[in-house]
Amino acid sequence: MNVNPRILVPLVMLLIFGVVMSSFLRNPSTPAGYVGYLTQGAVVGKTKFHGTQSGPTSSGLRWLLSVTNISVTPYTYTEEFEGSDSVLSRDNLKISFRVHIIWKIRPDQVKAFVEKFSTIRDNDNPDAIVQTAYDNFIREPLRTYARDEVQKLDGLEIKDSISPIGDSIFQRTLKLTANTPFEVTSIVVGNIQYPAEVADAVSKKLAATQLLEQKKTEIEIQRRDSEKKVIEAEGIAKAMNIINLSLTGAYLQHEAIEAQKAMVGSPNHTTIYIPTGAMGVPIVGSMNISPPAPEK
Repeated sequence: MNVNPRILVPLVMLLIFGVVMSSFLRNPSTPAGYVGYLTQGAVVGKTKFHGTQSGPTSSGLRWLLSVTNISVTPYTYTEEFEGSDSVLSRDNLKISFRVHIIWKIRPDQVKAFVEKFSTIRDNDNPDAIVQTAYDNFIREPLRTYARDEVQKLDGLEIKDSISPIGDSIFQRTLKLTANTPFEVTSIVVGNIQYPAEVADAVSKKLAATQLLEQKKTEIEIQRRDSEKKVIEAEGIAKAMNIINLSLTGAYLQHEAIEAQKAMVGSPNHTTIYIPTGAMGVPIVGSMNISPPAPEK
């Protein structure tokens, strides 16, 4: 089959043009949890902003379209203040601790983030884009705030002020990130560590305090026991006094009669003979049993 060269050459050129043109058509996609920053290039001229797209989605075929995907899910970073980065307290104790921050990029401000705060474009590692922006804008101010708040307190006060310290750092960071694409949701201070000698001294002091409290408790128990014995003795003395006042001759005679009546009804009893007076009532009192004086 013979083909007219006049027709073949334009067809080949058209085919080549189509292949070249199709290479400039792109369909960039954005996964879930990301917002895509779309730009459109030009064969001649500058690349310009095209729009944003929230994943999961794709833009469809567009001319020289590309995307930078930005994660808008929360990140948790930890700033450590240990070793050479430990902070001196107000009384010059070297304190080690950590600051945990939870934050993310505001989805509706991805355009501002990319244009004003992002310094890299790496779609193979989109998290690195966010990490770099954090390092450039938040990290050092956050660490400065943490040092400032810890240095305001004496060493042993810090462990009891963890929440206020975290709140102060959080408020200062919120002020820093106001009207920016960075949304900070939480800052927590933790893992407070003192020098070994201070920790040992605190442990010994705590043990001594517990022993002192134990001794105080023992003394209080002894004091209460003594008070109890005094009260019991006073009660016995009062009872004896009442009994002594009640032991009249008539009372004793009455008790003797009652004892005899009870004894009569008992199958096992011992009979005791005692001097009696009129009507068989026992004689109560002192009796002179010395022999009578000889008659003269």
